[in-house]
Amino acid sequence: MEKKRSQKRWHLIYYLRVFDRDTNEMIGHLVNITTEGIMLISDQQIALDKIFHLRMLWPTEGGETEELTFDAKSVWCGNDANPDYFDTGFKLIDPSSGLCDQIRQVVMELGLAD
Repeated sequence: MEKKRSQKRWHLIYYLRVFDRDTNEMIGHLVNITTEGIMLISDQQIALDKIFHLRMLWPTEGGETEELTFDAKSVWCGNDANPDYFDTGFKLIDPSSGLCDQIRQVVMELGLAD
């Protein structure tokens, strides 16, 4: 599969939990993030070509919890290096400049410098 990524992927210190806002079920852990999409790892295969209403929570330095909500479409899914898990790529749906700023803030707070 040819990679068509135009944005640098940021890997985070934590595998943040990502929830479906409609069902409040955790659907996976965040592996990496860009201002255009995310990759999750999960123990179940995620349906393709479906729009998800997602929510992520992460701890701040002050002990509070921040929340990021966004909509994304599942565009690919495959086995992880560990065959018990699946990796799924999501494309953000019309990310606002505010959402992109929030993503950059998460990366600044939790990201690994390259």
